[in-house]
Amino acid sequence: MPQKPNAEPDHNYIEMAREALQIEADAVRSLSAKLNDQFEKAAQSILDCKGRVILVGVGKSGLIAKKIAATFASTGTPSFFVHATEASHGDLGMITADDVVLALSNSGQTEELVEILPAIRRRGAKIVSITGNLQSALALQSDFVLDGSVAKEACPLNLAPTASTTAALALGDALAVVVLKARGFSEEDFAMSHPGGSLGRKLLTHVHDIMRTGDRIPKVAPTVSLSQAILEITRKGLGMTAIVDDEQRLLGIFTDGDLRRLIEQGQDLRGLLVSEVMNRSPKCMAPEKLAVEAVRMMEVTHINQVLVTNEHNQVVGALNFHDLIDAKVV
Repeated sequence: MPQKPNAEPDHNYIEMAREALQIEADAVRSLSAKLNDQFEKAAQSILDCKGRVILVGVGKSGLIAKKIAATFASTGTPSFFVHATEASHGDLGMITADDVVLALSNSGQTEELVEILPAIRRRGAKIVSITGNLQSALALQSDFVLDGSVAKEACPLNLAPTASTTAALALGDALAVVVLKARGFSEEDFAMSHPGGSLGRKLLTHVHDIMRTGDRIPKVAPTVSLSQAILEITRKGLGMTAIVDDEQRLLGIFTDGDLRRLIEQGQDLRGLLVSEVMNRSPKCMAPEKLAVEAVRMMEVTHINQVLVTNEHNQVVGALNFHDLIDAKVV
């Protein structure tokens, strides 16, 4: 019969989930004690690799292999996944003597994987395996073997790959992390592989990429009236205008905030020249600076717009906080 809405559940789902998580956590924790010189040699072979790191696997191990390949590729090591079954039908042509093959199989006896190992060895590629059986066909045909064995699966039947796939993934991640550290892989390198991500935008977007240029820059001569300067602010929509000389060198800035302060002070604005009320020490940025540095400047100095000047103090651009938001660097 259907369970009544207010009836107690037949199972304690939270406790079952905690048990599964504990089993997987124990499986990963146990890997540390199993690390040995095989791991060191495997990592060094990847560092020395002149080709690519090619992940192979079948089934659940294949899915884990895909993720490890993606991790290597995004952290500076060219890598991709080849399905073992497809490899025996032509994809072995993707593997060269300069490559390192990282093969995953918990049993180490997966038929589709084992049968392509001799062909890989003939090609001259190094084979690194992650397996739970150190006496398996996969382990015996590998140059280096990483012990990914687990005491039991999180599956109550001890059948579905759960703890074993988690352990294999953790070992693959550990390899990738060791290699990226040894390479001196930096945030900038990571950004180059992730130009669409938030980190990539922050590390790759420069002021000159997003600043307003040409006629979009609000600027006036020092001889114009304050009224004309206000019109320029309105036309360009940046909440400010630069005051420049005939050589486009920056003399000062006048903002809508400056205007409000003049009004609050009861100043008679009629007949004033912009040069009489401009700020002669404006905050500026160089065009080659990272856009995120402009964000920091605005936040620290509590301003909403900034002028961009070159090494000759000439105004070459302008931007405000909304430009930085639009560029997704905020």
